[in-house]
Amino acid sequence: MRVITALITMIFSLSAFAQANSANYQEGKHYIALNTPVRTSSADKIEVTELFWYGCGHCFTFEPLAVQWKGKIADDVVFVQSPAMWNKPMELHARAFYAAKALKVLDKVHQPIFNAMNLERKRLKNADEIYPFFQAQGISKEDFTKSFNSFTVTSQVKQADARARGYRITGTPSLVVDGRYRISAKSAGGHAQMLQVVDYLVAKIRAEKAKS
Repeated sequence: MRVITALITMIFSLSAFAQANSANYQEGKHYIALNTPVRTSSADKIEVTELFWYGCGHCFTFEPLAVQWKGKIADDVVFVQSPAMWNKPMELHARAFYAAKALKVLDKVHQPIFNAMNLERKRLKNADEIYPFFQAQGISKEDFTKSFNSFTVTSQVKQADARARGYRITGTPSLVVDGRYRISAKSAGGHAQMLQVVDYLVAKIRAEKAKS
């Protein structure tokens, strides 16, 4: 029974890859293969990572597309977001992201922070300006400050920065598939097209796994 199941899975994967391959996406044109792959969080899943910044207008536009795509992914795929940072304000906003995760309110504050920076043109240039988003979710100032400056959040911020450097991103939003392939809106031809290239690469990796 296991053999039959494995064969069915392999046939499905190869078929999906063949279908996706008809789009004729090319390495070096529509996506970039990283010279040194970056380790993913789970070897059992095909990881799709979005590099973003709350203050990025393109990321704000891409967010609804990413949410919709995430809702349709297969069980063998995981979607994660990783804040990009190349200056102090971006590092501050990365802290907000990981503090929200630690305090279990990310799903409540994520879009409001996006809205504040892109629709209301707020800069959120310090922790005091970020706290109201957490306060609205019943988080005390003491708990917010403790989490915001915690060793855990600091470590996650450093790891996110290291990942972004490993991915060699030059802008946001950027997508990385399985720590091996980098996609930008410029290379793919647009935001929606980025996710189409992701689908192609996911099918490609799935087919490779089925063969091994």
